[in-house]
Amino acid sequence: MLDRDQLETFATVAEAHSFERAAALLNITRGAVSQRIKALEESLTTVLLVREKPVVPTAAGEVLLRHVKALRLLEGATLNELKPQAGPHLPVPLAIAVNADSLATWFPRALWELLLRRQVALEIVTDDQDHTSGRLARGEVIGCVSTDDKPAGGFLAECLGAMEYRCYATPAFAAEYFPNGLNVQAVLVAPAILFNRKDSLHDDFLKRRFGFAVERYPRHYLPSPMILMEGVAAGIGYGLVPSLQAAAAAGRGELVDLAPDEPVLVNLHWHHWELEPPLSREITNLVVGHAHAQLLPRAAQGPTEAAASAPKATDAD
Repeated sequence: MLDRDQLETFATVAEAHSFERAAALLNITRGAVSQRIKALEESLTTVLLVREKPVVPTAAGEVLLRHVKALRLLEGATLNELKPQAGPHLPVPLAIAVNADSLATWFPRALWELLLRRQVALEIVTDDQDHTSGRLARGEVIGCVSTDDKPAGGFLAECLGAMEYRCYATPAFAAEYFPNGLNVQAVLVAPAILFNRKDSLHDDFLKRRFGFAVERYPRHYLPSPMILMEGVAAGIGYGLVPSLQAAAAAGRGELVDLAPDEPVLVNLHWHHWELEPPLSREITNLVVGHAHAQLLPRAAQGPTEAAASAPKATDAD
């Protein structure tokens, strides 16, 4: 039988990435934290934490961290079931990883419904949709939105649908820079707006359109989906924006699609534990349900989807 105080101390250190911060959070001494971790490691005969700065779990520690998070979820669901009329219970702390474009478009509806249930104290980790599954495997989050359709062992990946991006500009910008359409000569002069230097979606779009890589074009980096969209709408450049985000402005004629026959479709998946506690399963059902209602059906694997397999970077680390 694993000691619950030791488990919570270990999880707190792993989440805070520091023995000192964990001691402050648990209101115990640094020495007491070390003693609990040492006793836990001795009982399991394995090292659970890498004692560096920041402190991170070992491979065995990642497995145990997922176990502690599952225990928290299971305990919260059990208390709600045993004492449904006892008033509000202490919310269960948990984290999920979501890419910034999803957070700026379809995900908030699922988020508000979840938080209004008062069951969890939620942390949203914003990361590149290619990298969120790594956080899940490390035990940092209980679920994540990812472009990867292949789950790791012990996890499942449910298709959420396809996020559609289109290449937008204002009518005035299009008239100034693209009077003859979106061609190579114009692209080499017109300023593009990208999220950051890891944003490969725009490069992939241009390569697919022209049949070769276009590298030396002017670009702005605006690391926020909302600011990127506002930059396009303000006429400072053109760029790929989720159709869900730009629909209203495009409908009012404030934005024009520079490549109406070439949308970029990026399939998204929800990765989660294969054996989920009830509360975690509720979150999965919420996320999948809202995604199916707002995203496009899964894009078939083909030139468009394949070229978009390295989507817009939204790494907040």
